[in-house]
Amino acid sequence: MSTTAWQRVEGAGLALGGLLIAVFAGPGWTAPVWIAILLAPDLSMAGYLAGPRAGAFIYNLAHVYALPFLAMVVGVAFGAPALIAAGGLWLSHIGADRALGYGLKANTGFRDTHLGRIGREGR
Repeated sequence: MSTTAWQRVEGAGLALGGLLIAVFAGPGWTAPVWIAILLAPDLSMAGYLAGPRAGAFIYNLAHVYALPFLAMVVGVAFGAPALIAAGGLWLSHIGADRALGYGLKANTGFRDTHLGRIGREGR
């Protein structure tokens, strides 16, 4: 199996794990709140309005595994289930992106990722 395929499998596992963390944290949110938090990292795509270099930086900052893990650790340290759950959903979002082939962005444009080129001409 290729390294890209392994990264996609890893992403699927982290998506499931993040979702389970959020469920077990039990923040008591309604379904629309869950969905909003799960999709929130994609707001970082607005960074591309400032150009490909700034867009890639902002998008990648919102799509690295370290930050949701940090949010969950801080949530555990302060006994904040909502922060643990938000970190879990953030992690789940990133993992699902990786599983679907949406990787970290290169400075050359939105479609160029560390998992390959996305879009019709990338397939």
